[in-house]
Amino acid sequence: MRAAPSLHRCVCLLLAAILDLACGYLTVNIEPLPPVVAGDAVTLKCNFKTDGRMREIVWYRVTDGGTIKQKIFTFDAMFSTNYSHMENYRKREDLVYQSTVRLPEVRISDNGPYECHVGIYDRATREKVVLASGNIFLNVMAPPTSIEVVAADTPAPFSRYQAQNFTLVCIVSGGKPAPMVYFKRDGEPIDAVPLSEPPAASSGPLQDSRPFRSLLHRDLDDTKMQKSLSLLDAENRGGPPYTERPSRGLTPDPNILLQPTTENIPETVVSREFPRWVHSAEPTYFLRHSRTPSSDGTVEVRALLTWTLNPQIDNEALFSCEVKHPALSMPMQAEVTLVAPKGPKIVMTPSRARVGDTVRILVHGFQNEVFPEPMFTWTRVGSRLLDGSAEFDGKELVLERVPAELNGSMYRCTAQNPLGSTDTHTRLIVFENPNIPRGTEDSNGSIGPTGARLTLVLALTVILELT
Repeated sequence: MRAAPSLHRCVCLLLAAILDLACGYLTVNIEPLPPVVAGDAVTLKCNFKTDGRMREIVWYRVTDGGTIKQKIFTFDAMFSTNYSHMENYRKREDLVYQSTVRLPEVRISDNGPYECHVGIYDRATREKVVLASGNIFLNVMAPPTSIEVVAADTPAPFSRYQAQNFTLVCIVSGGKPAPMVYFKRDGEPIDAVPLSEPPAASSGPLQDSRPFRSLLHRDLDDTKMQKSLSLLDAENRGGPPYTERPSRGLTPDPNILLQPTTENIPETVVSREFPRWVHSAEPTYFLRHSRTPSSDGTVEVRALLTWTLNPQIDNEALFSCEVKHPALSMPMQAEVTLVAPKGPKIVMTPSRARVGDTVRILVHGFQNEVFPEPMFTWTRVGSRLLDGSAEFDGKELVLERVPAELNGSMYRCTAQNPLGSTDTHTRLIVFENPNIPRGTEDSNGSIGPTGARLTLVLALTVILELT
């Protein structure tokens, strides 16, 4: 009776061995791959081991979360002339195979799962096929394609008497996965406080409990220090303000018709009237990141660096945005230098303005590279503009049908950004127009009723003389 369990166990093992011999076995696995960079050549390797006769190999690319499988490669043993159809059921032999699929120039769109399906014939019957599969996820990286540093909320005015927040925005596009973005000032990394939400526009200067660190040792050279001290001394002595304005009520020169169309006044002064709120300590920087996925699988990253601007120290400071990404061999960077405007170059057209012409006065650049973008305000010294307004905002001032009364008038262009402001003046010289008799134009420069009657009389006289 005790021999019965042992006999039963032996029978089971014998049946299992027979079934295994009849069905054969098949194991499939795909060699793992590290993340690859877009543009590289990639080879997917599917290894499988079996003692049976191979039927087919099929590679799939899986999309839409596994709902769609796109066939990218097929090997059918029935139609292969290189495959041996000889069988030997009496000899059990393990065979190792490898199937490879090569992607010569991988793209971001190739990112995703892949499957290798292998089928062998059942050892007992040719009507049945044994299947097994392996899978792998191909992770395709892409380095950022562009980087740019801009100033937020520009153009913005210069504030002499109230501290204002300033934000630099670093925009990095085309990367996958999202890159790491950070800022530097004058080549040194900025220790910024992470900020989850943007500061409110009316929240005032940003503050942090961490101690301030002086910037004088690295951001102020002797020239800037002496200039700052001299300004404070002038303020303590009660001297005249640093920014000068031209006197009002200018009278045109009698010989003005012999001069060029415009007279550039050599008076370009950068405002440096800094109040008591300016501190010579390092500000507290706040850093906020935002990520926006793109349809092509890449991510646009925006890093926003915000601090309370100090024009005395931040003017001519170099800020750089740097990007680290696993697909880059070295950091990618973009630089900007905060600079106040200085010396606007004024261009006026036409070069010889006559009564009734449309005159355009344009700011055509500066003596230095200005960042961020400045805003422009035009005023007429001692009077209103031609259209009756007190000032005009824009890079170009247009005076339509200028009258003779504007001869010798002076115009002021104020260019400013959060780092400072500067004024430049130019004088308009209007020449007589031979087509418009003197005294016939109205206050707007157009021909009045008297001028029209005179023009009609002259025209009739010419007709009578011709007849």
